[in-house]
Amino acid sequence: MAHPTTTTAGAPVGSDAHSLSVGPEGPIALHDVHVVEKLAQFNRERVPERVVHAKGAGALGTFVTTGDVSAYTRAALFQPGARTDLAIRFSTVAGEQGSPDTWRDPRGFAIKFYTSEGNYDLVGNNTPIFFIRDGIKFPDFIHSQKRLPGSGLRSNDMQWDFWTLSPESAHQVTWLMGDRGLPKTWRHMDGFGSHTYQWINADGERFWVKYHFKTAQGNEFLSQDEADRIAGEDSDYHRRDLYEAIERGEHPSWTLSVQIMPYEDAKDYRFNPFDVTKVWPHADYPLLEVGTMTLDRNPSNFFAEIEQLATSPGNFVPGIAASPDKMLLTRIFSYPDAQRYRVGTNYNQLPVNAPKAPVHSYTQDGAMRAATNSAATPVYAPNSFGGPVADPVAAGEGTWESDGALVRAAHSLHAEDGDFVQAGNLVRTVLDDDARERLVGNIAGHVAGVVSDEIRERAFGYWENVDLDLGARVRKAVDQLRQG
Repeated sequence: MAHPTTTTAGAPVGSDAHSLSVGPEGPIALHDVHVVEKLAQFNRERVPERVVHAKGAGALGTFVTTGDVSAYTRAALFQPGARTDLAIRFSTVAGEQGSPDTWRDPRGFAIKFYTSEGNYDLVGNNTPIFFIRDGIKFPDFIHSQKRLPGSGLRSNDMQWDFWTLSPESAHQVTWLMGDRGLPKTWRHMDGFGSHTYQWINADGERFWVKYHFKTAQGNEFLSQDEADRIAGEDSDYHRRDLYEAIERGEHPSWTLSVQIMPYEDAKDYRFNPFDVTKVWPHADYPLLEVGTMTLDRNPSNFFAEIEQLATSPGNFVPGIAASPDKMLLTRIFSYPDAQRYRVGTNYNQLPVNAPKAPVHSYTQDGAMRAATNSAATPVYAPNSFGGPVADPVAAGEGTWESDGALVRAAHSLHAEDGDFVQAGNLVRTVLDDDARERLVGNIAGHVAGVVSDEIRERAFGYWENVDLDLGARVRKAVDQLRQG
């Protein structure tokens, strides 16, 4: 027996086919909750498509670490024998949601690993390099690959104008115009992290790393004529191929290998190893096998598990961190910001994005909030009530930023940088006796309302650090108010 139709709030509805109206011809009653909800929900079925990588599809699977790279990273997912669930999304870069899969374009290769230490996202392409090396140019680059504002058509002039005025694009454009610009299927292409990342081992030693996913199906390509023909016959060619292969039980797999550069090598290497328009020669840094990724499950709902999949190159786990790659650093901001706009503030609470590791966060509220803390959990840090506490050791801090000026410094080293110096000067030299008396009264009236003995005592110490006499007067006044 079929389940009864309900509203999204769970209440049963009277009809799937007929709206509440005055007679068969109308008008329709505005208080017909079900018809209003159906139409309003229908109007909102589409979230904004991704600005880039709009057309794509994906699958779910598992990563198994078969090698031993524990000397280079303490990340739990890369320890020998670890098995990690994952979701992956393949895509084209420039085309819109309805564009053909077989346009000549780089292919996105974005993976979300659901690790025991939180989600780790590796967001790359089927090429080991990119068109630009600084994220400040990214909006301009994408605009040049999209459509003219007047005609709404794509323009070869616009593309080649940008490329020829941006010579750093030469390496990627060479890849794009070659065979790998038209992979036969997503199953028959490699994937790359593209950027340089940082690995940190259990002893705190640091290394630079590049990721390479080699397809077990072999690299195969389409000719330009084949790609053009397929674009007219089946614009979902790659999407269909991945889905049907997994349904047949032909589960595609890739072997992950990495290049490891000793930390100190980067300082005098013959070119900038953090430049994403460059590759590291394998003769200098050979591939080291890590493990195998296998895709064995199609999404049960494409929108929920693929369209709402929200990856970010800033989702790291302990043992993995960023590098000084300027393109990577701007993407670390840009990607989650795009997800907050496209999917919503609380996108990480959706099942496909939610980590399997526990979440302890001070974020709150916002549209579509589902996960909440207990009412007794503090909503701010620092606090005295057992809330989560940041742990730089657990987070794996002490990364490349500490080599330069970018550090988490409490204060600088000037002679009068003490937090209480100017507050004390204000009390002693600016306020007159009457103003100081009012200040004592105002402070005492507020502190007297503090319930915790420990916090009240800290408040007295706070004002004693500003000015000893002021602190003593506040203490006395509070005592009098609490006794009286």
